Amino acid sequence: MAHHKSALKRIRQTRTHMLYNRVHKKAMREAVKAVRLATDASVAREALTKAFSILDRAAAKGVIKTNTAANRKSSLALHVRKLENA
Repeated sequence: MAHHKSALKRIRQTRTHMLYNRVHKKAMREAVKAVRLATDASVAREALTKAFSILDRAAAKGVIKTNTAANRKSSLALHVRKLENA
């Protein structure tokens, strides 16, 4: 167990940030999964806009890096484009 006041505070902060990040990462995973599982192009397009919003928000809050968000958005857009062309 930590013996210093600052170490105890860091433990509290880490727990808070961990829970905060867990919520946002779960939302990201669910949004990406919704796009990937969509079989209809119009449904996939709607899910894509929601996923873009969630990924941008997570990047802005520092849960993931901006380049990671951009890479995931690009991958999802490519997936939806393939659905539209098929």
